[in-house]
Amino acid sequence: MQVLITGANRGVGQALAALYRDAGHTVIGTARDGSGDELLDVTDPGQQAALGKRLEGQPIDLLICNAGVYLDKGQKLDGGFPADMWAREFAVNVTGVFLTVQALLPNLRLAKDAKIAIISSQMASHERAPGGSYIYRASKAAALNLGRNLSSDLKHQGIAVGIYHPGWVQTDMGGQAAEITVSQAAAGLAGRFDHLSLTTTGCFETWDGRAHPY
Repeated sequence: MQVLITGANRGVGQALAALYRDAGHTVIGTARDGSGDELLDVTDPGQQAALGKRLEGQPIDLLICNAGVYLDKGQKLDGGFPADMWAREFAVNVTGVFLTVQALLPNLRLAKDAKIAIISSQMASHERAPGGSYIYRASKAAALNLGRNLSSDLKHQGIAVGIYHPGWVQTDMGGQAAEITVSQAAAGLAGRFDHLSLTTTGCFETWDGRAHPY
């Protein structure tokens, strides 16, 4: 199986890359700083097109859209959340997902039973709305919506799409007080990706296999 993971240079993306490599799969890990197998700033259409060209003719069995940022952590409602922060965060967390899927659709179509896994968050849920982190919550909700709509459009092409909450993970983003390690998150997510199919396409699930409320 050939797996492509965006944002594979740290955190959950890095752990997923290691897990799939250890299992004997071919992994292409991207990073915007050049530290991955492929250079990719997911917000850059030119880099997306170049990646698609370099991978022309290669099937991708599993595309994991993991790259994401949380720029508005700790911002205050009064005077915080500047407009440029909204633009930058949505560019990575939403537009970046769409551009990646769009650029690699030819590769996904070459694979049998191809899958797309979009890493969203429980903070995308409108049923879980304790306030704050407005940009991150809105961007992850948009990524969830994007995944749900992609699942409808791609089902007839034999491509399944799942959206996932990776857990509260001990990463730079989650902090060391988080509930689970990156290894636990990666193992749980990989199990969910294994179960993803055209029957379950459009699902929104947690890393440990629970259906998440929208």
